[in-house]
Amino acid sequence: MYQDTIAALATPPGEGGIGILRISGPDAIEIAGRILIKKNGKKHELKERYFHYGYIAEENGNVVDEVFVVPMHAPRTYTGEDVVEIHCHGGMVPINRILKLVLRCGARLAEPGEFTKRAFLNGRIDLAQAEGVMDFIAAKTEEAANASFKQMQGTLSTHIRRARTELMGIMAHLEAVVDYPEDDIEEVFIDDLKKQLAEIREECRKLLETADQGRLIREGIRTVIAGKPNVGKSSLLNALLKENRAIVTDIPGTTRDVIEEYLNIRGIMVRIMDTAGIRETNDIVEQIGVKKTREEIENADLVLLIFDASMPVDEEDREIMAQIKNKRVLVLLNKSDKPAATTEADIKHLNRDAEVIQTSMVDGTGIEEIKDFLHSLVYSGRISRSHGLIITNGRHKEALIRADQFLSDAINAVENGVPIDMAAIDIRSALEALGEITGENLAEDLIDRIFSEFCLGK
Repeated sequence: MYQDTIAALATPPGEGGIGILRISGPDAIEIAGRILIKKNGKKHELKERYFHYGYIAEENGNVVDEVFVVPMHAPRTYTGEDVVEIHCHGGMVPINRILKLVLRCGARLAEPGEFTKRAFLNGRIDLAQAEGVMDFIAAKTEEAANASFKQMQGTLSTHIRRARTELMGIMAHLEAVVDYPEDDIEEVFIDDLKKQLAEIREECRKLLETADQGRLIREGIRTVIAGKPNVGKSSLLNALLKENRAIVTDIPGTTRDVIEEYLNIRGIMVRIMDTAGIRETNDIVEQIGVKKTREEIENADLVLLIFDASMPVDEEDREIMAQIKNKRVLVLLNKSDKPAATTEADIKHLNRDAEVIQTSMVDGTGIEEIKDFLHSLVYSGRISRSHGLIITNGRHKEALIRADQFLSDAINAVENGVPIDMAAIDIRSALEALGEITGENLAEDLIDRIFSEFCLGK
């Protein structure tokens, strides 16, 4: 347990009806008792988990604000320590005056994420749950919130602990075998060992299969609108946003820079970028725009490649398609309200794997189909939405990749008759990799770095 007491604003700064100040540590309740008075000026007798109505007063008796104070005793608190919440008016002046008074009474200002860090170090939650807390706060969509809430509730931790428990059981058995080398290793033991390791590895791989979709849920689908000038790129952005965000004219090359916006499409966050039309040009500014377009395409999860369906496919179209052949592409045959000069068959001739949608920004044709496609990009059948667990954290993915590799090496070692103590090294490494997810064995500086990314007051 920590010996010092921390305090911070737990609600967003600014004007609001209510602001909440949080205090945690051994002196939290004593500090609250010193600064809280009743209407008649007498001190409160603070009872656990009661809302105490009164006034916060300075040392000279000057009243700062009218408040509710809630004391909570360890260990049944968020941090596992004594905690006090002061519910005051939400203006910055009263909040800052109360915070300064609390600090004068012996508390110190909390570091970002320090309340959750104390919860982790005091054993209230593990590291995966702590990261779920921050992801839940930062979630921009329902899907991201659902995924992080399950992690916050310990769903991922349960899977990881189960795998680690099984690996520790295997290690205990292997150590007994190594300690008594005079006993022959039975074939049935080797078969059971391979089976157990294969089952644990399969669980890791199931989690890993969700990681790419999890990243899209957490960070959003990085989507680039590309194509030649004047095919309707900016019109598509405006149609998806339902506002005139990008300038639309009949003059080719209107868009010179990347215009970036965020969309919530059926619970999926989409980071969408309208880009300069790709073409050869002598205009220096437009050349810079085309270069930026190519850079954004390189980093995209999805390219919405627009063709003007009223015009035949030309050499520029073929060059653009060739440039993005290694990217996930959805081809939009735009201006379908006009007589068609380019068909889906023409696109398939350029790229037989291309997925094609007919669109028109004039009458809205194809907009809902684009949204369906974006949603299916995340939930493409590889993840069951009732599965209850999606890996959204890159750190967790990296640890699972290493655990999977160590388990694969261990299985290969056993199958190839490598001495059992050598296989045990890989098994122990897998155990440690999984432990990094929940924080069982993680360097202190890395833990500090993880919590430093949290918001102040959480």
